Amino acid sequence: MTAIEFEYKLISLQEPLMRFAYSLTTNEDDAKDLVQETFLKALKYYEKYVHETNFKGWICTIMRNTYINEYRRSFRYNIFSDHTKSEQLQNEIHASGSEDPVSIYRSKELENIINSLHDDLKLPFKMHQEGFKYKEIAESLSMNIGTVKSRIFVARRKMIKQLN
Repeated sequence: MTAIEFEYKLISLQEPLMRFAYSLTTNEDDAKDLVQETFLKALKYYEKYVHETNFKGWICTIMRNTYINEYRRSFRYNIFSDHTKSEQLQNEIHASGSEDPVSIYRSKELENIINSLHDDLKLPFKMHQEGFKYKEIAESLSMNIGTVKSRIFVARRKMIKQLN
C-alpha cells in the first residue's frame, strides 16, 4: 500500500473514528483531540501496518491504546505528582490549595509508606511515578525491564497492604 492510499483510507475512517472517540471520551473536544492523536500515530507507524489486514481494527486499536495511556497518565498526574525540589510526593489536591485535614494526612501517610520501602523497590517506584518509562528506569539502574516491572508491582502491593 502506498502512502497516498494509506492516507486516503485513514481519512475515510474519520467519521467512524470520531464516533468511537466520543464513546470513549464523552466530550466532543476531547474526541477530536483523540482522533487527531490517532491520525498522527497512524502516520508515524505507517510502516508497521501489515498490508491485507484489518485496517479499521488497527486504527481503532491505536485509538483505544492512546486513550488508555492518556487516561492513566492523567490519573497518575492528578493523584501522585512530585513538583518539589526535596522530592516529596504530594497529593495534587493538597498542592492546589484546597487542602483538608484528611488529604494532608493521607498525603503524609503515603509519603511515609513510600519512604519506608526498601531502596531496591523505592527507587524504581519513585522513578516510575516521576514519569520515567520502564526502559529508561532499567537503563539508568542497570536492570532488566522485567525486574523493574516486578519491583514496581511489588512496591504497589506493599503500599496497598499498608494503606488498608
